[in-house]
Amino acid sequence: MDFKLPELGENIESIQVARVLVTVGDVVEEDQPLLEVETDKATIEVPAPEAGTVSTVHVCEGDEITVGQVVVTLGNGAEVAGDAAVTTERDAPIESEPQVAESQDAADETECEAAIPFPVTAPGVTSAAAPVPEEQPYVFTDSVKVPAAPSVRKFAREIGVDINVVKGSGPHGRVSIDDVKRHARKSAKAVSAVASVAGSIALPPLPDFTKFGDVDVQKMSAIRRKTAQHMSLSWSQIPHVTIHDAANISELDPLRKKYADRATALGGKLTMAVMVCKIVASALKKFPKFNASIDPANHTTVFKKFVNLGIAVSTERGLMVPVIRDAAGKNMVEIAAEISMIAQKARNGQIELSDLEGGTFTVTNLGRTGGRYFTPIINYPEVAILGMGRTFVSGGEGGPLTLPLSLSFDHRLIDGAEAAQFLGWIIEAIEEPLVLSLQG
Repeated sequence: MDFKLPELGENIESIQVARVLVTVGDVVEEDQPLLEVETDKATIEVPAPEAGTVSTVHVCEGDEITVGQVVVTLGNGAEVAGDAAVTTERDAPIESEPQVAESQDAADETECEAAIPFPVTAPGVTSAAAPVPEEQPYVFTDSVKVPAAPSVRKFAREIGVDINVVKGSGPHGRVSIDDVKRHARKSAKAVSAVASVAGSIALPPLPDFTKFGDVDVQKMSAIRRKTAQHMSLSWSQIPHVTIHDAANISELDPLRKKYADRATALGGKLTMAVMVCKIVASALKKFPKFNASIDPANHTTVFKKFVNLGIAVSTERGLMVPVIRDAAGKNMVEIAAEISMIAQKARNGQIELSDLEGGTFTVTNLGRTGGRYFTPIINYPEVAILGMGRTFVSGGEGGPLTLPLSLSFDHRLIDGAEAAQFLGWIIEAIEEPLVLSLQG
């Protein structure tokens, strides 16, 4: 049975293999995880559809795979035991493919480790086919992998090229490192052409840094790549304005300490950030513009009648923004417990896609790492984000404990005076906690 990558979520067409959890010969049970794959948001386990014995593994760690692609072939125990030649597809030659001399593979390894003096393929752009000799390469169907040495596959992965779309110039369409390089150059030209048509400036290729010293080229994780793309989108599409202010937390901090045990009893931690999140959720009900999104194509503004608060969480794999749903309808203790639970899931790699969707406003906190004021980037398609800095004693020793606040907003929808009123309401609720009870 050829097991194909199933659909893992809406709009997810390609995905990166984080870990291969099985090897050839392993006996697996139904629903036993075969792979860990990394989307742009989370790590997901891909389970076996039925019990069997692994006869072929078609993917390796770091591969980019697509929905419907064969990832593992399962057989019964007798079939695998009787097949002495079973190996992973990465190491097995394709049937009728001529063997390549060790000297060629050694040359490939040396070339693979060399620096890459040309731009790589950008996501979403398909290039023209690379030139080939007069003899046309063998045309492979979707179910057959292109033949290439392991070193060539490794080289293609390192520079972000899908080797399955590269046309090989060797016997039976065998792909060489030169073929991969030609494909990457063609793709880079296609990227430049697309950018020119779109009216934007194409990025120039990087220089050959190896001229100046040793380098270490490492592939970005799926989460880091998506973060980079999303930040570029947010920064380029939203005219950011940031205002800075500070709140005296001398009244709120004693309440935090007094009621901390109630949050602990529910598995949470009542921090200043949690209390501010509740205040922000209440502020969004008072100021609906900050809980909206702009639809420029239709010249409309979408006002959401629900408050789903995104909480920025730093993990080993990168920044994630899990969402607290109906934050305005929950008390501080409930929010504390939910933030603790969902942040732990994010850090353990157990977050689900549904935990990361539907946010309407984001809160980010640099307090633990230091720094007072900064410019948080709005989480597109939201229109504002609130950043908290590290608390400090204002006015010298004996002065009030102060919380720095930085509010970035989309100036297409929100004017400076409105942003000042929104942040002012939050500061008043922090400094005078009774306001929250009196005004909502």
